[in-house]
Amino acid sequence: MATSNLSSYDTGPFTLSGIPGLEQYHVWISIPFCFVYFVAVMCNSILLYLIVVDHSLHAPMFFFLSMLALTDLILSTTCVPKTLSIFWFGPQKISFPGCLTQLFFLHYSFVLDSAILLAMAFDRYVAICSPLRYTTILTPKAIVKIAVGISLRSFCVFVPCVFLVNRLPFCRTRLIPHTYCEHIGVARLACADISINIWYGFSVPIMTVIIDVILIAVSYALILSAVFRLPSRDARQKALGTCGSHVCVILMFYIPAFFSILAHRFGHNVPRTFHIMFANLYVIIPPALNPIVYGVKTKQIRDKVVLLFSKRSQL
Repeated sequence: MATSNLSSYDTGPFTLSGIPGLEQYHVWISIPFCFVYFVAVMCNSILLYLIVVDHSLHAPMFFFLSMLALTDLILSTTCVPKTLSIFWFGPQKISFPGCLTQLFFLHYSFVLDSAILLAMAFDRYVAICSPLRYTTILTPKAIVKIAVGISLRSFCVFVPCVFLVNRLPFCRTRLIPHTYCEHIGVARLACADISINIWYGFSVPIMTVIIDVILIAVSYALILSAVFRLPSRDARQKALGTCGSHVCVILMFYIPAFFSILAHRFGHNVPRTFHIMFANLYVIIPPALNPIVYGVKTKQIRDKVVLLFSKRSQL
């Protein structure tokens, strides 16, 4: 009953203050942020367009790549427009439902990104280790099942966090020293015990992502073992080139994400300014670099991009 009465405090908005300690530099910080966000939106949109309209790219690897591009657009667009408004116009208010929506899509897209990278690792494993069975294993029906399965898994992993935050009473400050709403940062403002938020928010999503990382590592270990057994040097270089782009994307995604998550839980000595700046980078840098890495490292996409722009220049 007490919790029910306290929940009346939840109706007011929160205020997002930006990056603590760097308020006077917000306008200058917004310039690279705006540019990188524009690159992320443009490159991912081009990638999605090419995969949709070009039938030669209607293969399992490119289907998963289109899912990655779409999820990256959700991840960056969930946070960056609000961040830019803070940089340009000062602290911004966000409603409680809006804050819950933002934190859900932020974390949902993070867990989904991880699952898509695992699906792409599985795709490369089948293509390199069992090439003759590739079309029989990764059928259109199987791909749809994988896509639905990883989407549902990501939803089920994180939707409880929304309810865990929604039940909390907020009767103290409603100022969030951040540029966007994220689970533990919002929960720490509550005037109630948040132990379950901390342990669920840290253990369940992290364990899910760690399982993905382990399976990805196993997949690439098997892939490398198979690649070095290939008799042709050209075949080995082609396989390593394809896997190299995947490994670059994986490292760009996991390293900053794990740093941000672990700093939130254990990094009490990490300056808040550095932590929040890094948290902003991980929602904008991977979405911008992923399509560029695949565009450079994947010949089919590189050729299609060159053809697309050469046609435009002739018009």
